[in-house]
Amino acid sequence: MDKTLLFLACSALGLAAVSQPAEAYQAGDWVARVGVGQVNPTSDNGTLAGTLDLEVDTDVKPTLAVSYFLTDNVAAQVLAAWPFEHDFDLNGARSGSLKHLPPTVTFQYHFNPTGPFNVYLGAGVNYTFIYDENIAIPDSRLRLDNSFGLAAELGAEYFLDDNWSLGAQLWWVDIDSDATLDGADIGTANVDPVVFGINLAYKF
Repeated sequence: MDKTLLFLACSALGLAAVSQPAEAYQAGDWVARVGVGQVNPTSDNGTLAGTLDLEVDTDVKPTLAVSYFLTDNVAAQVLAAWPFEHDFDLNGARSGSLKHLPPTVTFQYHFNPTGPFNVYLGAGVNYTFIYDENIAIPDSRLRLDNSFGLAAELGAEYFLDDNWSLGAQLWWVDIDSDATLDGADIGTANVDPVVFGINLAYKF
């Protein structure tokens, strides 16, 4: 996690420490979470064209998640974000970039929905739209397929009052994308990122 995200997380915990707890969620509640997320691809992103080791860089963007509580403990959530943009290296040399949108749907179990401190686990699916692929080979076109895969999350939050809470999340997302160069199959990009996030949430 970069220094800015770590500072924001520590600041959120500091605010939580001086706030008064309050009861929080029950069946029928809607919750909106606005924050930032840092996408950290796995350290080994695969090999393209048989000999090119792929490494995808990290990126940080705003996130938005909306949850609906089906019961006092179980919620369904849709996670969205501003498009992430990643540079990538081939055999250690900067070689191109890509953008992606990763909408994710999860079902969460909240262990202490009435606060003051709540932890939850979630599991679901992700569909990643990949676009604006660029590669540093003149007159060549790189294409990366969209990806469908599983997703899991771990979250924690502290309730500031009846409506507001501060939280942090850790997601894992299965993102595997088949790659083609000028129409020829060159392998699979295994992004499979871990995503760190912090947010401010409001209950409706």
